[in-house]
Amino acid sequence: MAKLLSLLLVRHGQSEWNAAGLMQGQTAHVPLTELGHAQAARAASELASLRPELLVSSDLRRAVQTAEHCARATGLPSTTTPALREQGYGVLEGRPSRELWDVVDWTDPHWAAEGGESLAELHGRVGAFLEHLCAERPAEVIALVTHGDTIRAAQAVAAGLGPDALPAVTPPNGSVTRLELDL
Repeated sequence: MAKLLSLLLVRHGQSEWNAAGLMQGQTAHVPLTELGHAQAARAASELASLRPELLVSSDLRRAVQTAEHCARATGLPSTTTPALREQGYGVLEGRPSRELWDVVDWTDPHWAAEGGESLAELHGRVGAFLEHLCAERPAEVIALVTHGDTIRAAQAVAAGLGPDALPAVTPPNGSVTRLELDL
């Protein structure tokens, strides 16, 4: 019987756009705030105590900056992949999040903004990446530095749930979420 793959999902620290209440999605250049760096350092310390063997990050700046803290704390090199990016919101990125409650159809997993990505597409992208990790088994304990919706998608995939059943609660910035995976 195959041993479960342990994933340690680190949500990036607070970014400048988190602090400003702007929709980030896959906007690549948004850096962490001072608070975000502190959150990333705390998450990195927690992560180090869990002894990951591999560190992989989203290639978006806020995640890469968080992964740099994790790399220093764990002594592991960090690699990046677009597979761990946040859900893309296309033309809505950069707009105030509070304006989007009446624009986004949060109940339809197949809805996407122009130039964006639906929850179903996010779920598929994350699911394919996790299946690849399970098949390749590059390590038994893997840290993934990523984003809130991506973590929710990973939780749904691990539980065998579809894109219409992502957890409602997004993990806070600078948190570490443990998942056991057997796909």
